[in-house]
Amino acid sequence: MQRFCQKIVQPPCQVFINHRGIDTKRNVAGLLYNDLTKMGVRTFLDSMNMKPGDKLFKHIDKAILDCKVGVAVFSPRYCDSYFCLHELALLMETKKRVVPIFYDVKPSHLMVKDNGTCSEKQLQRFKLALEEAKNTVGLTFDSLNGDWSKLLRDASDAVIINLLEVEGN
Repeated sequence: MQRFCQKIVQPPCQVFINHRGIDTKRNVAGLLYNDLTKMGVRTFLDSMNMKPGDKLFKHIDKAILDCKVGVAVFSPRYCDSYFCLHELALLMETKKRVVPIFYDVKPSHLMVKDNGTCSEKQLQRFKLALEEAKNTVGLTFDSLNGDWSKLLRDASDAVIINLLEVEGN
């Protein structure tokens, strides 16, 4: 018996979740991914949509270019990640609608740091994207005192409303 491999064509994602995995994959990012997926929204979360052997930038950049709405989950160590800042910059540069979630961090505390690994051009790109995101109405959440079900409901509602507005145009 011969086996034939067919390439399964997945429709492009509608929502891209940008997050610092070590801080939020097992809570807000993962929960939001599950909630949106259950509602039938094609959502991209790196740990759920990628497999061993996939090229990071190729898959992630494609998902960002294909998506309609981005969710940026900002956390205390978000700005330490080149990948997070690259994804945010690409979302902003491609004029995607972005829903910021400030998870255990105040917008004013988010800053791009020059640790010597990025060019001046990359640093400027990251700073512009971060400023744009900080000047976008978002959700704030304190994980010690916040209501997780309310955060999830509010975040899902915000994503759906933005998705409907973008897809309606």
